Amino acid sequence: MDDKKCKECKDRPCLKVCPVDAIHEIPPDNHIEIDEKCIGCILCREACPYDAIKMKTILSEPIREPIPTINPKLCLNCGACVATCKTGAIELVASGKEEIHPVIDEEKCVRCGYCARSCPSEAIKYGEILPRAVATGKALVIDPKQCIGCMTCTRVCPSKGAIKVGKVSKLPYIDPAYCARCEKCMDVCPSTAIKYTTRTAASRKFNRIHTTEIVSEVLEKETEKIAEATSKINSILEDIANNIIKEHDEKEFEIDVTDQIKEEIKEIMDGEIEIDEIVEIIEKTKPHREIKSLEEKCVGCGACVDECPVKCIELEMPAPISIGEECVYCGKCVQVCPVKAIKIREEFFTVKDDKILFKRREIKEPKSGKVIHDDMICQACGICVNKCPVNALSLKDDKIIIDQETCISCGECENICPVNAIKLIENGA
Repeated sequence: MDDKKCKECKDRPCLKVCPVDAIHEIPPDNHIEIDEKCIGCILCREACPYDAIKMKTILSEPIREPIPTINPKLCLNCGACVATCKTGAIELVASGKEEIHPVIDEEKCVRCGYCARSCPSEAIKYGEILPRAVATGKALVIDPKQCIGCMTCTRVCPSKGAIKVGKVSKLPYIDPAYCARCEKCMDVCPSTAIKYTTRTAASRKFNRIHTTEIVSEVLEKETEKIAEATSKINSILEDIANNIIKEHDEKEFEIDVTDQIKEEIKEIMDGEIEIDEIVEIIEKTKPHREIKSLEEKCVGCGACVDECPVKCIELEMPAPISIGEECVYCGKCVQVCPVKAIKIREEFFTVKDDKILFKRREIKEPKSGKVIHDDMICQACGICVNKCPVNALSLKDDKIIIDQETCISCGECENICPVNAIKLIENGA
């Protein structure tokens, strides 16, 4: 609300149009205030003759599902969930008494559900199934022609066995035996794809889809092999990277590791491996990054403190500055340091001209590039929006909006996205 513009108005049309009585004149100066009953209908904004009312979008916290649970009897210990988890919440552990098995860190888990979708043996589930069967009457169904695959219904359903996601269609469908008909899914569906039908028709529809899913399980063995191979490839890349880092002291270098990787991967795959078959895995390996301040050079001028977009640098004695773990390695501090006392180094795999390269580089200036987003893959979960350190991302009408001018090209959104729907294209890369 712009109070200066608002005071010019005498008729107060906003008071007349508000359907929920959320707008009030507050004495003694009779200024306008909007209370919590506001439903965001924007009628007041449209009626205001002085354009004094603005709408501010406030994102709520993502809906927090119960922590996923892993059924050890079904788990293949293949590592598919580890490879797909973007927050590093799942890791394979082993002890003297137990074989290697995945464990989920509750603090790191963001409840995106991608681990459950990637599990080839359906060993990962959310919470407990709450069966509430209704013998007669109407039942809810999802029209696949109208469904856009946003998965919003799966996130709000309180009965965890009611809405399943088809491996064939990649779309959700409802099991009438578990559906409690609470209509929460119907209320949030953006494409109005969820409707009532007869119980008989719903059961027939479910059985048809479920039969298709059973048939698709014939292909599961191949899927399991791919998932297991993916986990092993990640392990190979990690070992190669660690060995190279130990062997090289240079500030910057670029090494062709194509033959080495192909040779080691060939042992776990049937036949020769082509580079394009593992490009996605290569590109999704997280770079190792570190930042340090050279105390002997730093003069404690504070220029980096003022420039840091995430406010993680502080003046601190006896060391001139301290750099917090919140750093996103954007390079802005490096540029403004007058004595070149801040060093940022990255080590990562990249693919160029059908060759796999391991590269070490120093970041000597602010990163620049463009963030691109795939609306078809995105589930509008809002994790990237909440993670962005400079608020360059927003969620509007279940779509991610990117402010390229505000973006500092840190790549945090790419690292955190559970479905690989967002990517940073660096300039000169």
